[in-house]
Amino acid sequence: MHLIAPDILAEARGLSIGASAIAAVLGLLLWLFGWRWHRFWTVAAVTIAGGLYGLSSAQATGGHVIAIGLLLAVCAGLLALELARLFAFAAGGTAVWLAAGAVIPNTPEAAIFFLVGGLAGLVFYRLWMMALTSVLGTLVFGHAAVVLVETLAGIDVTGWADRNGTGLSVAVGLISLLGVAAQGAQARRTADREVGWKPKAGRRRRSGNADDLPPDLQDLRDTFRRKTSE
Repeated sequence: MHLIAPDILAEARGLSIGASAIAAVLGLLLWLFGWRWHRFWTVAAVTIAGGLYGLSSAQATGGHVIAIGLLLAVCAGLLALELARLFAFAAGGTAVWLAAGAVIPNTPEAAIFFLVGGLAGLVFYRLWMMALTSVLGTLVFGHAAVVLVETLAGIDVTGWADRNGTGLSVAVGLISLLGVAAQGAQARRTADREVGWKPKAGRRRRSGNADDLPPDLQDLRDTFRRKTSE
């Protein structure tokens, strides 16, 4: 199985240069800021998916297409953050299930692999979200970059990707690991900044409360201090 799929590249050949460039930029942002903006990515993905499903179902049933699509998109977006861990469970279970199916074909313990992967996605939620967004961002950027190069240069990059599928899959894995490392470094830097900032703010507030008292309150404070010392 090739991660840079030739059939997807063949379907995406008709995309314009602008659409391919936007997809490449989105993939790069997802690869670099997956965990930092994971709430935005979750809400945006679920909202778009809900809207598309609402439009397709409304067309099939003959209802008000735009109204059903918009309402379903809004409802899905509002519920996205509440269901984020459920999505992590489903994505983790599906990933482990597919990996187990590739390594051990026709295994009867597919449900066990799915449950183990889902539990791992819940326990290691942050790490799993980093890995998931990094892989998705790498795949989106890789497909968009290949289509963009083929459109601009006019060469058969799709055929080259088909012939070098194994090497491209290894490159996707390595770049995804680099994305996880970059997101982890951002998370550590943000945590260190928050830990180092809060005590300073507290000291600043305490010093301001002690020194910025009006003169009458300072006299009252000094009087109480003398009485307690006596």
